[in-house]
Amino acid sequence: MTAGPASGPATSFVVTDIEADGPDPGRHSMLSFGSVAVDRDGSELGEFTANLQPLPGGEQDAGTMAWWRTEPEAWRETTRDPQDPAAVMRAFADWVRGLPGMPVFVAHPLTFDGLWIDWYLRRFVGCRLFRRPRSPGLCHAGGLDLQSMVMVATGRHYRDCERVHYPVEWLGGHHHSHRAIDDARGYAHLLLKLLNRELSGSGQAG
Repeated sequence: MTAGPASGPATSFVVTDIEADGPDPGRHSMLSFGSVAVDRDGSELGEFTANLQPLPGGEQDAGTMAWWRTEPEAWRETTRDPQDPAAVMRAFADWVRGLPGMPVFVAHPLTFDGLWIDWYLRRFVGCRLFRRPRSPGLCHAGGLDLQSMVMVATGRHYRDCERVHYPVEWLGGHHHSHRAIDDARGYAHLLLKLLNRELSGSGQAG
């Protein structure tokens, strides 16, 4: 018997990509992020994107900035017209709360992008990214890690579950430009392929 799509309350998948000037939230700054909200049927529910002003007193990581110098066009887009982080995060929280059904955060990888969004929400909005008992949060109590989903769906070794190893069609023709909203669109396409079981057996077993 083949299982069909899971039934239950409506879900809004908030697929998010962030760009930063270093690896550590608080010490370094999130410069930009983009989110694409989709439902299980593949309908796009909306997009949110913004560039943020660096944190006062924040540092730039030397290695990260050396990499950014190899991506001058992406750097220009990421730093164009930066906005106040507090205003951005409040607007983002309101946008997520306005999505239908249960919001579920999705990233590639969850441990990087989720960490940044959580830190900025706690700093500027006073809530966590993930809901916990007796602890308010913006999204359902846990998120989806696209790398782990790819590994399970395809049988690939985890080290091969990185974007550079994916066929271009997995991202739906969205060029991974390191402009956050472009990258989020590609990952939203990948999520829908995974939810529709379109990647099953298409990888290499580890």
